[in-house]
Amino acid sequence: MASQIAAVNDLFENAMKGRWNEVAEAYENNPMIQVAKITNSEDTALHIAVSDGRSDIVLKLVESMGQNASNVLKLQNEKGNTTLHLAAALGNAALCHCMASKDPKLVAARNKESETPLFLAALHGKKDAFLCLHFFNQEMDRTASCRKNNGDTILHSAIFGEHFSLAFQIIRCYPELVNSVNENGLTPLHILASKPNAFKSSSRLGLFDSIIYCCIDLSKKDDGEDQLFPPNYATCVLLFKVMMKAMLIVLGLGIWRINHITEKKERHTWAIQVMCELVQHASLYKYEDNGPKRRNSGPKEDEEAFSVSETLPVPDTGEISHQNKSTNHKKIENGSAQSGTEKMDNKILLAAKIGVTEMVDRFLKSYPAVIQELNTSEKNLVLLTFEKKNAQQSGRKETPILIAARMGVTEMVEQILGTFPVAIHDLDSDRKNVVLLAIENRQTSIYKLLLNRKILGESIFRQVDSQGNSALHLAAKFGDHRPWLLPGAALQMQWEIKWYQFVKKSMPRHFFTRFNDNGKTPKEVFTETHKDLVKEGKEWLTKTSESCSVVAALIATVAFATSATVPGGVDQESGKPIFENEPVFNIFSISSLVALCFSVTALVFFLTILTSRYQEKDFAKDLPRKLLLGLTTLFTSIAAILISFCSGHSFMLKDEMRSAAYPIYAATCLPMTFFALAQLPLYFDLIWAIFKKVPQRSYKVISD
Repeated sequence: MASQIAAVNDLFENAMKGRWNEVAEAYENNPMIQVAKITNSEDTALHIAVSDGRSDIVLKLVESMGQNASNVLKLQNEKGNTTLHLAAALGNAALCHCMASKDPKLVAARNKESETPLFLAALHGKKDAFLCLHFFNQEMDRTASCRKNNGDTILHSAIFGEHFSLAFQIIRCYPELVNSVNENGLTPLHILASKPNAFKSSSRLGLFDSIIYCCIDLSKKDDGEDQLFPPNYATCVLLFKVMMKAMLIVLGLGIWRINHITEKKERHTWAIQVMCELVQHASLYKYEDNGPKRRNSGPKEDEEAFSVSETLPVPDTGEISHQNKSTNHKKIENGSAQSGTEKMDNKILLAAKIGVTEMVDRFLKSYPAVIQELNTSEKNLVLLTFEKKNAQQSGRKETPILIAARMGVTEMVEQILGTFPVAIHDLDSDRKNVVLLAIENRQTSIYKLLLNRKILGESIFRQVDSQGNSALHLAAKFGDHRPWLLPGAALQMQWEIKWYQFVKKSMPRHFFTRFNDNGKTPKEVFTETHKDLVKEGKEWLTKTSESCSVVAALIATVAFATSATVPGGVDQESGKPIFENEPVFNIFSISSLVALCFSVTALVFFLTILTSRYQEKDFAKDLPRKLLLGLTTLFTSIAAILISFCSGHSFMLKDEMRSAAYPIYAATCLPMTFFALAQLPLYFDLIWAIFKKVPQRSYKVISD
């Protein structure tokens, strides 16, 4: 016993210090060592060797086990992982083949998270290891090894981890998993719809990145197949792309950036292929899978509904007297009398329970007192009706097209509508369709796509949610998140107004419902929900205008002094400037005058912003334009005063000293230049916001 403990301690020391030859020797000489757990996490030496990536040692250890290999490989650590679990998670295909060949049943072994090695390979995106384990999985129950206890399959996990090339391979190997549903009611298509960054439409690329993206060619098609142009045209296009890549590298973008965008385009391409396969084989809109509502009502409820409709007397309110009401109500009370210690549900309560609302409404008009009846669970008519309504709403899951519309995945919305046009009628638990979700989440590309589909009826755009909000109400509502790409609350407010106006003008006048269930118009909703944003916009504009007006005032002061100064003085006889004929003198005079005029103009614009009323309509055009003009004139005055300084100072230097003063002039201009450069992003954002008719949404979407 003592020798066995000593052997285990030596094994632990050798494994921790990487003395694997000694470990291999111990495995060969002592079979008891092979099953010894040596760490506090219950790992064996083989677990540690696999985790360290020592493939040669692992192969040697497995071969030394002989016929005992199957028993050793079944050992699990604290998390329930076998060595095959670890090898699959690390993506070591050679080790996976070695272990699975010893005992193919290991592929179906589950850890404490109910994950099989095949599942872990898919979860971590290890394609080679997955294909290796898939080969051994053919001999067993295919689907059982592909699913966790919570219903997630290997396809769910691969898509969730954005391993789209592997997901495509899984679809080909396990097509039966395409429509698999986990315990949350989500299919793989639901998961893919919640990954907007996997698609080009939701990936914001800059100018240079877009050029690189277009120049990258991922296709490997034969030139002789499906060619619209002769082969020399394809050669010219390929040569152009190569030249563009070389130019981008010369411009300093670097090969690393090109590789990064190449990986992004590959991910987008694989995501599109996976999406097409999932949509093509989807059964969401077939009759046998007709949504949660049908599944929630079973044969028992159908039988109860028929029984109620047959046996419950539905009165005609115009023909029943008060006496008949009282008599019939007593019958109902007698019919619901206690039997023993329990109350029997009467028919009216049963109707409320199973959702026969029309019958309940008609009965209450004749027998108002029945609303006080209680069933065996001590619940009255109102509570039963409310519970049934909530159960129906909670049972309605978001379909993939609704998730894609909320996330801004244009490709998926277009693909699903092209394959299943009936999907346009899908509603979520709040009775919002594709149009309402796109508008609520400011998904401009989705909304424009729906507008351009002429086959869609007006009823789709007239849809109202459970609170009576129309599309224009949701466009007017401002949420907690900031969907637009612009800095500053003022520009956010400007694009909120533009979005509201765009939705309003996209349909005929008086098209949308005027009032919601709260009796509010879209304009009232807009004013109420944007109060804080207007306040923030006022503060932002005030601070910006105050900062810029200080700079403009300083420049105006200096420019006034320089414009009234004549370098070198004037000729006493003629009264003309001495350096009148010097080119530098003309530059000095014009630049100082330009600096004075533009700085004063900028100061006026900033003062008008500071004295503005800051109403909602002012943020649409008036305030942003004043800010843009103020910044434009300010930047111009900064450049002019710098030119004026340099040209005026050059009069004080001799000709041979002027060339040496140029670096000093450049250093003097640096502080003002840095200020201007710091404000340029805001300047370009202003131009973008003012001249862009339809706002562009930020794709940092928060998933529910």
